[in-house]
Amino acid sequence: MIEGLVVVTGASGFVGKWTTIELLRAGYSVRGSVRSETKAEAVRRAVEAQLGAEALGRLEFVRLDLLSDSGWAPAMRGVSAVMHVAAQILAEEPKDPQVVIKPAVDGTERVLRFAAAAGVKRIVMTSSIATIGYGHGQTSGVRTYSEADFTNLDGMRRSWAYCIGKTLAERSAWAYARAEELELTTIHPGAILGPALDADASISLGMVTGLLDGSTPAMPRIGFVVSDVRDVAEMHVAALQRAESIGQRYLCTTDYMRFEHVADLLRMHYPDAPVTSRVVPDWLLQVLATFGGSVRQIINDVGNEKHYDASKGERLLGRPYRSAEEAVLSAAQSAMDTGLVKQAAR
Repeated sequence: MIEGLVVVTGASGFVGKWTTIELLRAGYSVRGSVRSETKAEAVRRAVEAQLGAEALGRLEFVRLDLLSDSGWAPAMRGVSAVMHVAAQILAEEPKDPQVVIKPAVDGTERVLRFAAAAGVKRIVMTSSIATIGYGHGQTSGVRTYSEADFTNLDGMRRSWAYCIGKTLAERSAWAYARAEELELTTIHPGAILGPALDADASISLGMVTGLLDGSTPAMPRIGFVVSDVRDVAEMHVAALQRAESIGQRYLCTTDYMRFEHVADLLRMHYPDAPVTSRVVPDWLLQVLATFGGSVRQIINDVGNEKHYDASKGERLLGRPYRSAEEAVLSAAQSAMDTGLVKQAAR
């Protein structure tokens, strides 16, 4: 079992904050990478709210950039393990895919290279279902994927920068880990929901907030597997604590939910919220996807239903993952509490 000081990249992100909290809860010290002191202060507030002021004595920060070597060598000194959580995630498909792909691929290479140079062997990396369930020729019907599947970028119907970046980064990480004898584990969530600690939360929460405040005028006729951010964070710690996770990929996903089901659930619990019941037809999504934007990020899921067998991850964690309904409702309540949802939806 790894002990001592753990570097968490992207410590101020939605998953990064929760991972930092769970590491501190488990007794580790954390050196979090952030882009600014403002971001660091947000993590401190979240940690203190969850664990109390005592935990802050085991938390420190370094300013690092995934696209620059500056600061990485000293950041790895005295470190027992690295949790590479940082990622560039955009709500809209960028006109230049490299805006997303380059930080994913180059950033992952940089993290592993400086870890190896410092003698740090143990790496736990946040990956995604995007590296598992795409490019396999599924255009209709139901299919279940597992950790044995790896996205085939050449087989995708439409390009998707996040999927490309995550897949190339993970493939590169496994190759580098084999070459340098690093002890790598990858964690693969789906749409990450659950409670936001502050207003700087996951883009996935936009699905919930958009329904609650009425800014989503109509829903795509698709579904997705949900991950509770607390499970994702706890899986990172479980992987760190159990040697059998080395060299393994783990899905951290729960139930498949259709967008309409999310809307129905929110409508039931927030009857005064302007939750839409309108649905965008598939043909219109196909047209809109040719112009890029947010539709391009979901177009590969239109017309099919992808499930993921997460039993391997649940065995590592020692319990079932939280339900999709709990993840959605806790996301909704936290969005209300942190001001992510406009007052009119309350």
